[in-house]
Amino acid sequence: MPTLHATRRAWTDEAVRRIEADFNRSADTHLIPIELPHYRGIELYLKDESSHPTGSLKHRLARSLFLYALCNGWIGAETPVVEASSGSTAVSEAYFARMLGLRFIAVVPRETAAEKIAAIEFQGGECHFIDDPDTVYQEAQRLAREVQGHYMDQFKYAERATDWRGNNNIAESIFNQLELERHPVPRWIVCGAGTGGTSATLGRFVRYNHYSTEICVSDPAGSVFHRYFADRRTTTLDRCECCIEGIGRPRVEPSFIPDVVDRMIVVRDADSIAAARVLSERLGRRCGGSTGTNLWACAQLIAEMAGRGESGSVVSILCDQGDRYASTYFNDEWVASKHLELSPGMRTMTDFFAGRGFPAR
Repeated sequence: MPTLHATRRAWTDEAVRRIEADFNRSADTHLIPIELPHYRGIELYLKDESSHPTGSLKHRLARSLFLYALCNGWIGAETPVVEASSGSTAVSEAYFARMLGLRFIAVVPRETAAEKIAAIEFQGGECHFIDDPDTVYQEAQRLAREVQGHYMDQFKYAERATDWRGNNNIAESIFNQLELERHPVPRWIVCGAGTGGTSATLGRFVRYNHYSTEICVSDPAGSVFHRYFADRRTTTLDRCECCIEGIGRPRVEPSFIPDVVDRMIVVRDADSIAAARVLSERLGRRCGGSTGTNLWACAQLIAEMAGRGESGSVVSILCDQGDRYASTYFNDEWVASKHLELSPGMRTMTDFFAGRGFPAR
């Protein structure tokens, strides 16, 4: 008769197999070129992470977090999984929890986009709402203890759960897809920071492989990350005044590694949403606010390169599907309720694509 240990090990082996089989069935995400006819010698690409089965960049993170927890012995056949999330990570973790037959509870701010809540529930997850986003960590920990579950803690484990040397992480994928392009080694890769896991993976990967690529993190104006980057003594804010879901935090998360980041660009929420709207028009489909944050930073870097007469490529991330924000970023009433004026940012971004430059910030 199998021992309890053997039974648990057999369940873990099967759980890992299921997750790896799901990955094996999935194609890689596209690297989309964005036309820049007015910036000769400079090319812009967006890594389209919205095409994952759960519709966002966080699908990669959720897979890594589950494998990390399983292989550490933290999750068993009856273990409820709890996560603190602004939405997208919870959608992806709910997907993998359902695959393994596990209960999943997402602790989310009450103002999280309704479309994200619906996506979490569609994947079989439960939502536990909080009024103060700054208490999401403590509430997730408390709830995990209450249900005798495992707190996944993306903010702590994001940078270590992903194999940054390779194994088809997002960095390796980007460089493989650029191999036949005019500038296969990008001048810049731009990403946002929520956990900090993506910038850590990208920064470590380019150093490990001796690439000259620099990493730029685009950060909402209300976030702590860019303040910490400039002054390591600034580790928390009383509140993160930011409405761009998925990026920007009130505290420096354990997974944010500033020393592998070469530059940070601060972007106002109104400009992020404006950029997302302009890009959505050019793509013919909606993209989310964090993609707009990335695009705004890319435009600044490209304008600087053009001003110096440089050539090269810039790569960023199309983080998630914009349809998740139909009731927020693409809803004029919601925008007005947040006192955001989008017109200046939309003109700036339209001027950028028309070759009329980009204002220095």
